[in-house]
Amino acid sequence: MHPQNIDDIFQAFQQLKVLIVGDVMVDAYVWGKVERISPEAPVPVVNVARKEMRLGGAANVALNVQALGATPFLCAVVGKDTYGQQFQRLLQQQQISSDFIVESSSRITTVKERIMAGSQQMLRVDAEDDSPLDEAEHQALMQHLEKAAAQADVIIFQDYDKGVLDEERIQQTVAIARKHRIPTAVDPKKRNFLHYKHTTLFKPNLKELKEGLKSPLPATGRKEEKNFHTTAVLDEATHHLKQLLGIQSTLVTLSEHGIYLNAPEKTCLIPAHVRQIADVSGAGDTVISIAALCLALQLPAQWLAELSNLGGGIVCEYAGVVPINKMRLLQEAKKHLHLARV
Repeated sequence: MHPQNIDDIFQAFQQLKVLIVGDVMVDAYVWGKVERISPEAPVPVVNVARKEMRLGGAANVALNVQALGATPFLCAVVGKDTYGQQFQRLLQQQQISSDFIVESSSRITTVKERIMAGSQQMLRVDAEDDSPLDEAEHQALMQHLEKAAAQADVIIFQDYDKGVLDEERIQQTVAIARKHRIPTAVDPKKRNFLHYKHTTLFKPNLKELKEGLKSPLPATGRKEEKNFHTTAVLDEATHHLKQLLGIQSTLVTLSEHGIYLNAPEKTCLIPAHVRQIADVSGAGDTVISIAALCLALQLPAQWLAELSNLGGGIVCEYAGVVPINKMRLLQEAKKHLHLARV
């Protein structure tokens, strides 16, 4: 039975199980104040007030999925190090299963540390290993993935080019999904962009689409004439992408200009809602999470795009990487989308 209205959709989210495979990381924050310049170099001195660690990367997608009421299964690799232990503690605190996490003695856990002065990011320091997994890690990951897929309603590929996903693992996972008749949603990055063949929903941003297709797509504009031209270009680019990959639908996020949908039943450009933007970090994680749940429920493509666009905008009003607030999304969906029935 398909959901009949927005309340039914959000209620149905609670029945879904979502497998997320990809690159996880720790998002670390150092918050403080800047009151002087260093005597050692012409750089600001941040007096630390507090520190915070959050689940990042594919794990932030798991947080979004959980916030929407669904159950996330996270299949990924972390290092056998301090940050890897911290990552698993954070999963435990959020009541997200770590059953499908592979621990590696040869890799470090990816960490993005942001130095913040108020709401202003002063510096980001990354620690990562983006080399491909070794054979033992590969086998362990695929064993976990097979077990998790047997329970899943949809699979999300959350790719950050950190080595967990490559062409072989992607195609093995797609084969598993097709065997179980599970739809797949992809948040791609450059290195594996053209490896996601026969997936259900492909969600690049405009920069990723340009880089992945090596195409000089124009930036979106506010004027109707320019938007019309851009829509035509996106039509052509996503049609080419479909021919290359055999994907069913494409959802292109356009930052403050909204979202573009190319699906078998609908092609359209959906404008963004006017907001006070604080931080765009993590918006793509929210978009793919909402889109995947809508995909699992077999909702019309425009509903999927409208809800995803709305959710991606909401999280941009908050500083740092944060998951979506389900009740706020529900309230704004009722207010702005006017979708009384499917």
